[in-house]
Amino acid sequence: MTSLDIDLPFTKRTLANGLDVIVHEDRHVPIVAVNVWYHVGSKNERPGRTGFAHLFEHLMFEGSEHYNAGYFPPLQQAGALLNGSTNADRTNYWEVVPTSAIDRALWMESDRMGYLLPALTSQRFETQRDVVLNERRQSYENRPYGMVMMALSAALYPPDHPYSWMTIGSAEDIRAMQLEDVQEFFRTYYHPSNASLVLAGDLDTERAFELAEAYFGEIPAGVRPQRVSHHAELSGEQRLVLEDRVELPRVYIAWHSPAMFAEGDAEMDLVGDLLANGKTSRLYKTLVYDMRIALDVSGYQSSREIGSFFLLVATAAPGHTLSEIVERIDEEVGRVADQGPTAEEMDRAVAQAEAHFMYRVQTVGGFGGKSDQLNAYNVLKGTPNYFVADLNRYRNARPESVQGAARHHLRLDRRVMLSVIPRGRPTLALAGSTPVTVS
Repeated sequence: MTSLDIDLPFTKRTLANGLDVIVHEDRHVPIVAVNVWYHVGSKNERPGRTGFAHLFEHLMFEGSEHYNAGYFPPLQQAGALLNGSTNADRTNYWEVVPTSAIDRALWMESDRMGYLLPALTSQRFETQRDVVLNERRQSYENRPYGMVMMALSAALYPPDHPYSWMTIGSAEDIRAMQLEDVQEFFRTYYHPSNASLVLAGDLDTERAFELAEAYFGEIPAGVRPQRVSHHAELSGEQRLVLEDRVELPRVYIAWHSPAMFAEGDAEMDLVGDLLANGKTSRLYKTLVYDMRIALDVSGYQSSREIGSFFLLVATAAPGHTLSEIVERIDEEVGRVADQGPTAEEMDRAVAQAEAHFMYRVQTVGGFGGKSDQLNAYNVLKGTPNYFVADLNRYRNARPESVQGAARHHLRLDRRVMLSVIPRGRPTLALAGSTPVTVS
């Protein structure tokens, strides 16, 4: 295993209005990445009021008071790449621009942070709400296996838990939204004291802070929202069945697991690798290659801020059953819990983790680039200076710690098992499964 030294230098200052500004100089290419994170996601919503954070991912590209038109054209005309995303824990927006266009990018980012609501008309709100409903139909309701995560989330968490609903929100809640509710959500979460700005690339550090102050300094701070905390646990095994427009049955097995950056989180990431990541993984070799009872298998630790889940997924090969697959999965999970990984498996898993870290620092911007990584650490850990410490969580893992994490978290009597089967064929589900409906 090689030892890789990583240096991600930065300077961080906080403006008087609470906006964290982080600057990373990289003069290799004449581009600058502008990356804004708001510490708001679907977990900041509440039952009956879901889908707000994702809706703003759309509304923030539709115009603000001083540029009341589509956000993409003026930046793309300057040669920019740009996008945004929302998940349960955060919302981010980014642009990668030629150095000469940095003022344009900062002006537009600051205008939608400080002056979005004057341009948010009823018509614009209703139009984007319809866009979201159509996205929901295309990406979830009408897609094979598309409603799975809704069923799993509802089973893993009680109804009042902020992870019990999907980021896109329920269709009923989206239709029930009122413009006044949407405006209040923006005022609560989209302001400097709940945001973090990274400027990375071909830009002098002091000049970067001057620009940040010039464009964002006048925006009122807003009140920093309280952190969200909630607990969830499973008291037994739940077996559920969802009928869908699919051809082959598939099983999803989910457990609660440690929160992002918590003790055991990195180990569960490594468990996912050794069990089901790639053709050398245990379950791929057993289920797909040797026994040929599954067409595919995957698994991962879904790390989130207030609590994670660990998921294994396998699709039955024609002529084989989900019970055959689950029997073999349980055997392999039991082996990891009882014996732990081999030294070779540990070396491979840690090497893969190191590679993922290296990929993240190959670019200054975009999803997962250096600017995004600095913001992730700043928002979720309170400091951008966590890259090496984060990587060391994996480097310092040992076979015993991985074994202990698997034994503690992958209990066969504390999980959700969801069979997704072709409509009208209930006998293909795991025995003892209860029908579930999602909408």
